[in-house]
Amino acid sequence: MSSSDSAGWSRSFGWATALPMALAAALGFAAAARAQSGDLAADTEISEEQRALFESLSPDRQRELVEQALRASDAGEKGERSAAPTAAASARQLERRALAPDRDAARATPDALEAGSSVLIDLTPRELADARHEALRERIQRGNPYLLDRLGRLELPGFEPLPLGGLDEELAAARLATDPELAAFAIRVKRLPLQRTGADALRPFGYELFTDAPSTFAPAPDTPVPSNYVVGAGDILRVQLFGSTNRSLSLEVGRDGQIDFPQLGPIAVDGMRFDEAKEQIEARVADQMSGVRANVEMGETRSIRVFLLGEVARPGSYTVSGLSTVTNALFVSGGISRVGSLRNVQLKRSGKLVQTLDLYDLLLKGDTSDDAALLPGDVVFIPPIGPSVGASGEVLRPALYEIAPGATLAELLSLCGGLAPEADASAAHLERLSERGERIVESVDLGSAPARAVRLRSGDRLHVPRVRATLEGAVVVDGHVLRPGPHEYRPGLRLGDVLSFADLEPKADTHYVLIRRELGPDRRVVAISADLAAALEERGGPADLPLAPRDRLTVFDRESGRDRVVSALMRELRSQATHDQPLQIASVAGRVRAPGQYPLEPEMRVSDLLRAGGSLEDAAYGGKAELTRHQVVDGEFRETELVEVDLGAVLRGDPAADLALAPYDTLTVKELPEWREQEAVTISGEVRFPGDYQVRRGETLYSVLQRAGGLTDLAFAEGAVFLREDLREREQQQLDQLEHRLRRDLAVMALQGGPPGEPPRSPQLADDLLSQLQSARAVGRLVIDLPAIVSGEERGSADILLKPGDRLIVPKESQEVTVIGEVQNPTSHRHVEGLSRDEYVELSGGFTEGADKRKLYVVRASGSVVAKDGGAWFELGSREIHPGDTIVVPLAASRMRPITLWTAATQILFNLAIAAAAVNSF
Repeated sequence: MSSSDSAGWSRSFGWATALPMALAAALGFAAAARAQSGDLAADTEISEEQRALFESLSPDRQRELVEQALRASDAGEKGERSAAPTAAASARQLERRALAPDRDAARATPDALEAGSSVLIDLTPRELADARHEALRERIQRGNPYLLDRLGRLELPGFEPLPLGGLDEELAAARLATDPELAAFAIRVKRLPLQRTGADALRPFGYELFTDAPSTFAPAPDTPVPSNYVVGAGDILRVQLFGSTNRSLSLEVGRDGQIDFPQLGPIAVDGMRFDEAKEQIEARVADQMSGVRANVEMGETRSIRVFLLGEVARPGSYTVSGLSTVTNALFVSGGISRVGSLRNVQLKRSGKLVQTLDLYDLLLKGDTSDDAALLPGDVVFIPPIGPSVGASGEVLRPALYEIAPGATLAELLSLCGGLAPEADASAAHLERLSERGERIVESVDLGSAPARAVRLRSGDRLHVPRVRATLEGAVVVDGHVLRPGPHEYRPGLRLGDVLSFADLEPKADTHYVLIRRELGPDRRVVAISADLAAALEERGGPADLPLAPRDRLTVFDRESGRDRVVSALMRELRSQATHDQPLQIASVAGRVRAPGQYPLEPEMRVSDLLRAGGSLEDAAYGGKAELTRHQVVDGEFRETELVEVDLGAVLRGDPAADLALAPYDTLTVKELPEWREQEAVTISGEVRFPGDYQVRRGETLYSVLQRAGGLTDLAFAEGAVFLREDLREREQQQLDQLEHRLRRDLAVMALQGGPPGEPPRSPQLADDLLSQLQSARAVGRLVIDLPAIVSGEERGSADILLKPGDRLIVPKESQEVTVIGEVQNPTSHRHVEGLSRDEYVELSGGFTEGADKRKLYVVRASGSVVAKDGGAWFELGSREIHPGDTIVVPLAASRMRPITLWTAATQILFNLAIAAAAVNSF
């Protein structure tokens, strides 16, 4: 493939007609380019119909098709690349796999899709998609997630099954993109890493034995040779002679099966067991060599060639050590395939079956007695797997097991290690195929001998469930207790037997314990509450409620809400409510510690509802409360009734005032008149007693200043800063709105461009101003006349009504005048009596080119602003500059586009900076 073709494969296409789209999906750009030149590569997998379709076009049309692909691919490179593969990329990836199938098959991909994989299909329409494509997209994505069938195929609605097994997500999307119906979409395939559960998660037992098998099984040189080892050609025997002659010999068994022993001649040992050959040689030496004894041991063993055939991973002929056994040979060959039998491994010699090995004996019992040694020419044959059954659920070793003919459930339980501790043996069931091929379920009690004797058939699946999580003979305590959990139930068990004051955590609410109880055979849920404190004061009395099996007791604390527990119980009650038995619910609102909805108990009264709500708060009005009652009249309409409750009488224990409640009643506890939370303001700076002060309703700033001892002799009353929280919040909202408007105007300015003849603008200035506005934070300063407030004469008109959170900062005497904005050197100067505004500007180096000399203004120390109004600024007597004043020289708005908000924004930013500087100086 040329470099231009390679680049073409990776480009995105936007084909203009259905014909180029189909060709792009089938051929890819490189194939189309070759077709245009009359050279369709044979390795491109296209049908004869597609080839004929392209070749039927005129040369000009073929050239136009290629040019369209080039233009679309260039545009795709300049724009954003989609994560989903395009038609060209799809063809490229599929062609790559077609050109090198062996290489890709050998490269195992851990993310490859397989049978049973769960995937999500996402389709993004391209520009050519129409209403028909949108309907197709909606139909396919509605079926998400999809499950690949046992052959690794994906079945989309309206499509033939598409094989995706062995492909990763990218290649699977590429495979889907080759379908002409899906060419109008950018396709993305996402694998869901779901773990299989139950019977679907079962895997054949024992085959993991051959995972990561070693590459060689050459015996270690110091491995003892068993006495039954059969000596053959190629083996080496080491003989140690001692006595009148000391000598070591290393004798190899020749092809004739004999060893050439010096002074004794040939000795035949072929076919003998090693212990027999040893005995024979040592006897010959003792008989024929006077005064000499011999000790024979095995040296290097020979290599033998054996055959592994049948259902092995790599069948063939293998050379192994003469000490190898059947299992050694299996490891050399890569093990047994998933369709091979582990229980019927056959060793054949000269065409006859000499040994059968059951690998289950090795895996489950560690028994190697049948693991026979191999001889040259032996054949290890693995037949197909025999009958298989599965065991899932609460067994120690869930898996698929190969069974012998006539195996029973008892044998299956032995294979899977037996039942787990939480297994419910009486509720097990056996799924099997009937004689008519239908899957049926049979209940079996694994605790009975007849059930364990049931004979199994191939394909059976045993499932053992877990015992029920409910506690039949217990009550459960949770919540604000030291020892939550189950307690043994016995007849006559009461609330005080389960809970005591010592069992409760600190701050536990001892007056309201919620009990969830199940009644009758249908286990209908009801709610009961108890007063634990009363129950413990009089054990066995009416408040010490008797408990029932399966009761769940919840203890609350006095501070946290109760919604989590109560809402869960309310959902259960709501699910069992009917027309004849409405939802049993009552509500308490207002000044109680835990307002909300609570279960309506049998014979529940107002006092019980108050106890459920955590009792009254400090601000509760103990005189009268209001009960809102909703009743259905004659089954035709619902009416609301307001009932006045004498709350004081209820608290005193008056039975007449303690009304019985009905479903949907709501009790509202009012607040004490003129009840307010404690309100405080902060006075800091140059006052005699700075600090936080609690204020009365309607108290003013003058009053609090008097309580603070008044101002010190160094106080600068004209520069006092008064901050208010709700004012800060409103200012921040206005700042946010201004920022939004400026952002919008800046975008409009960028789109419109400058009119002819207008001087050049500086967009950087607008961007800087917008950035400053985004980072600015409101202070919430209220301009006050503190000297008038403390003077006494004008106090009535100047005084301020205080609000919670107000803050007054009184600075020390100021001697500075500050100049900021568009001057050469923004700085502060010592106040000199008689200097004018312009003279202070000159002291700061004068105006810059961007200064707006007509719009400058002065911010007084109090926060008030004195602005120039044409030529009247001097005539109004505002020329005088006082200590603490700030002279602001704004930026000329004409340097930016004529947007009216710029001037206001710059003024706001300057004022915020001045106020923030005053606050941060303390």
